[in-house]
Amino acid sequence: MGRILVVDDERSMQDFLEILLARDGHEVVTVGSAPQAIAAVEGDEFDLVISDIRMPEMSGLELLGRIEELSPETPVVMITAHGSTETAVEAMKQGAYDYLSKPCPVDEIRLVVQKALEKRELSSENRLLRRQLRDQFSFPSIIGKSPEIEEVFELIRQVAPNRTNLLLSGESGTGKELVARAVHASSDRASRPFVTVNCGAIPENLLESELFGHVKGSFTGATSNKVGIFEVADRGTLLLDEVGDLPASLQVKLLRAIQDKSFRRVGGTRDQQVDVRIISATNRNLDEEVREGRFREDLYYRLNVIEIRIPAIRERRTDIPLLVRHFIQVYAETLGRPLSGIEPEALAVLERYDFPGNVRELENLIERAATLSRGTRITLESLPPLVRNATPTAPPASLQTPDAGLERLLADYERGILRDALRRADGVKKRAARLLGITFRSFRYRFEKLDLDREDDLS
Repeated sequence: MGRILVVDDERSMQDFLEILLARDGHEVVTVGSAPQAIAAVEGDEFDLVISDIRMPEMSGLELLGRIEELSPETPVVMITAHGSTETAVEAMKQGAYDYLSKPCPVDEIRLVVQKALEKRELSSENRLLRRQLRDQFSFPSIIGKSPEIEEVFELIRQVAPNRTNLLLSGESGTGKELVARAVHASSDRASRPFVTVNCGAIPENLLESELFGHVKGSFTGATSNKVGIFEVADRGTLLLDEVGDLPASLQVKLLRAIQDKSFRRVGGTRDQQVDVRIISATNRNLDEEVREGRFREDLYYRLNVIEIRIPAIRERRTDIPLLVRHFIQVYAETLGRPLSGIEPEALAVLERYDFPGNVRELENLIERAATLSRGTRITLESLPPLVRNATPTAPPASLQTPDAGLERLLADYERGILRDALRRADGVKKRAARLLGITFRSFRYRFEKLDLDREDDLS
């Protein structure tokens, strides 16, 4: 069923189409002129427009052009007088989906409307899929606007156009694979494969075959030739996840493949050339692994041409509200729940929590809360006791010069205090000022100076 706009200067035609289409379950809006139709399209969304061609003030063809500008995805069906085939053909050339000739047979109207709505639905699905692909494999999939994550964005922009090997470091759950996908999607290899292998999840005796493939009969169970991941990723990008878990025997062979841009299948006799960009990811300190002799120094420098460190969530707490909002929207749709937001006290607890599992843990918490919440908002009670009762990690006893600079550190600290006071005062600024023991004018000045009025509203 669709939402249909009928445009005709004859009231009888409006009534006829409204009655017919409403009987079929469509929602119908009727107007008597092209300017009224333009106003309707500007202010609302329609799945289909049915318009007469000959109208005073503005013709149906002119209206067709305006709808193409305002809502290019909306199909338009034109109604022509009997025998006006040339006008109908011109309308089709200008982008009309189809046309109906007066007098319009009911069955023909229904068929044309059905086909036009199917086209609209298909276009919407294609647009949604394109948006999902774009969001999944580009920057929008990495949520945040803190200085720490903006620095990661800037590095992605700088390194993506090159084929330089990258090392992504950071704690588990910080989103290293998302960054790798963003680099790939922003590079000239975007149309080629992006392949991931978890070096710690595959048994050592199978990992070489997984990476480089094998030939039939090379070992027990090798009943046919197998293509390896390096070959699959040719001219694309290979993500070596948890590269710190790579066994010593495989480190030598990986180094050779990177240096020579070639590899040999297990049991094979012929080298195969390959063009692969290597992105490695680890939650280990590879510098320490090299010092301890567990990771080859020469391989480390081949992989770590440029390092991108992904900050832990506790290092970018100002992004927590954005992440919470994002996951609420995701699980409201996934679970079919009418979730509209989160209660201030629940958000305050999440902002104080250290998230040892980082973004992955936050996502799991929101999924759990969305499942357990009885109303339309996530409440404090829907968070697990471990989170509700947790206290943030205490700051170090010895003071150190902040990497971000004193001004930014103080601004972030002041911003957090003002936001907390505003929450405790239920959003009333005068009450928040009293809680802080400052004048309302002083509170307002600080509020505006820190641009707090531009922050996303989570209510």
